[in-house]
Amino acid sequence: QVQLVESGGGLVQAGGSLRLSCSASGRTFSDYDIGWIRQAPGKEREFVGAINQSGGSTYFAESVRGRYTLSRDNAKNTVYLDMNNLKPEDTAVYRCAAGQVGGRPTDLYTYDYWGQGTQVTVSS
Repeated sequence: QVQLVESGGGLVQAGGSLRLSCSASGRTFSDYDIGWIRQAPGKEREFVGAINQSGGSTYFAESVRGRYTLSRDNAKNTVYLDMNNLKPEDTAVYRCAAGQVGGRPTDLYTYDYWGQGTQVTVSS
């Protein structure tokens, strides 16, 4: 089992920045790829980005590419999602998830463990 807890959400104006953290406990953190998925009210879940086990590779949805970055500190069992130039359409609950995605980071069914999420609200 892996327990995931997100933090860092909040209210920010358009053009601002936020850093989300995903902290893990339980099984060996470095065994898992970590993804971020968001869901806005009334919308489907949307893949945002993912980072591989070592932190050497990241992949982002086109909607956030160039604005979001991912990093991880395996010694601290934490992944960081840095979000810049935020837009109102980025408003959602952001959840991190852990899995061994095998090169399919956008397939949400490859993630075995999920956090509860943190709210990000971007005002115009």
